[in-house]
Amino acid sequence: MKVVFDANVIVAGVCWQGEGWLCLIKLARRRAFAYGTLATVEETRETALRVIRQQQAKHNAAARLTWYFEKVRVVDPAPLGKGRSRDPKDDPYLMAALAAKAPVLVTYDRDLLVLERPFGVAILRPSRFLQMV
Repeated sequence: MKVVFDANVIVAGVCWQGEGWLCLIKLARRRAFAYGTLATVEETRETALRVIRQQQAKHNAAARLTWYFEKVRVVDPAPLGKGRSRDPKDDPYLMAALAAKAPVLVTYDRDLLVLERPFGVAILRPSRFLQMV
């Protein structure tokens, strides 16, 4: 299944062992295939590196992040026209999902979750995504 992961899910997956980590396991087992744009990948990189420095995890979170970047497939963003999310910084994730023809965008972000299904893209919490896959 094609999927776009918001930066917050990837950060959770590389830093902790919860639902975000289980989403990365789905990638490793090829039950899901991650897509993003240069903008979403860069936001993920910046956010994750900042959190990794702050958390000082007992495991090698940077290695998990590197692994994710090796797996994510970068696509050119699809045009949205008018912004869709309450937070304009979230629109690149919708652009990535449309460009990749991904049926799912996984996030913890309320500004995205409230949209529910724009353009036919299901916006789900990681727990719901894990139930689906």
